[in-house]
Amino acid sequence: VSADYRLAPEHLHPASSNDALAVFEWVAATSALPIVLCGESAGGNLAAAVAQAARRHVRRAVGQVLIYPGLGGDETGRSYVEHAEAPLLTLADIEFYRRLRSAPGQSPDDPTFSPLTDRDFSRLPPTVIVTAECDPLSSDGEAYRDRSVAAGGQAWWREEKRLVHSFFRARATVPRAAEAFGRIVADIGALGRGEWPY
Repeated sequence: VSADYRLAPEHLHPASSNDALAVFEWVAATSALPIVLCGESAGGNLAAAVAQAARRHVRRAVGQVLIYPGLGGDETGRSYVEHAEAPLLTLADIEFYRRLRSAPGQSPDDPTFSPLTDRDFSRLPPTVIVTAECDPLSSDGEAYRDRSVAAGGQAWWREEKRLVHSFFRARATVPRAAEAFGRIVADIGALGRGEWPY
């Protein structure tokens, strides 16, 4: 199921996260199949926000896979500094997109906007976070893994070497991207079967 959520700037936060949560609730009410939350880039942000909002839902997700997600991490962190001018996504781009989707008075500490600002990382589903090495957002994946594990959860972070943000676009032409995509598909399958892939 793919969530066709409302987009900024026409629809500011929390429109997209409300839509993603509504899709989760619809799937939970209409299907008996296991639910694995999965999102790429901004979709990774939404998947993480849904996992946090639905952690006590009677049909909570059995897993989540976050692919180079923007989670509102510390912009003085390793990847933000080392890859501030990375191809396809720069630090300036991240700031632009943040402003684009922010409602007036948007709090940077709202976990539905920046999931890494949540104070509670307990009861999250088993999580695989995949980031690209040459991406300012890579440190967000590492931080999310660390906070999930510290709260007693299962989380694993993989940084795909020599790849950039949005490498999915190149999976038909770049072997390294195709291999990374194959690993992600395998991770989703394992979580859906109730298996921890690592």
